[in-house]
Amino acid sequence: MSEMIHLAPVSVIIPCYRCVETMERSLASILNQTRQPSEILLVDDASGDGTLELLYQLQKLHAPRIKVIPLVKNGGPGLARNAGWNAATQPWLAFLDSDDIWHPRKLEIQMAWLESHPEVALCGHSSEFLAGDIYPRVVDMPEEIRLSPLKMLISNRLPTRSVMLRRDLSFRFLGKEVTEDYLLWLEIILSGASAYRLESCLAFSLRPDFSPGGYSGQLWTHEKREIAALRNLYAKGGLSWASFGLSAIWSLTKFLRRLWRMRNKR
Repeated sequence: MSEMIHLAPVSVIIPCYRCVETMERSLASILNQTRQPSEILLVDDASGDGTLELLYQLQKLHAPRIKVIPLVKNGGPGLARNAGWNAATQPWLAFLDSDDIWHPRKLEIQMAWLESHPEVALCGHSSEFLAGDIYPRVVDMPEEIRLSPLKMLISNRLPTRSVMLRRDLSFRFLGKEVTEDYLLWLEIILSGASAYRLESCLAFSLRPDFSPGGYSGQLWTHEKREIAALRNLYAKGGLSWASFGLSAIWSLTKFLRRLWRMRNKR
């Protein structure tokens, strides 16, 4: 009974695609939380290898809080997250990719902040690349920054692995053609919903951003999808023509800067 009282009202959603080598470490970072989520949804995005079998094995080991959702057609991480979103039962959703991990106190600290700020609909925090096994120190009451549309258009301040949002929001991720997480955060904030970033590193990538082996390493593909996200907002009336043009130019400037940095590292 005491365990149930302390479970956080959170559904954790992990899109899984051919992640046999990394899945167990990501899941362990959830199971080792100082405050446990009420449920964990593992969405297999039609991997076609041994991923789904591994997910069922993990479900047997840690049932009943783990649920496996197999998809019959690959749709990318955004649509996999939507499948988890639609199946979730808790008022808050948290997202983690199958090759990322959380700080052991992530849910404890972030959920405590959200419980003291019931007006907030979207909340994230800082994130870093973790080369080893030593986590940085964290504080119980991190500095908070209110996220405006302008701040988010200048830079995406919300790594997906950091985000928690209200399940009852009407928005959803789009497919592979856009940077679906960035688009979703912008849509929520442009709707007038309250969004914040906590200045505490509570989540980690296991490989550097824009690394050659990762999705973000495909810089031009990533850039085209970010422009497509901005164009989508403009088409829906979320951005004016001037805002779209300036945001697109700034996005291309950031792309050229990243490209220059990558080439100078070789």
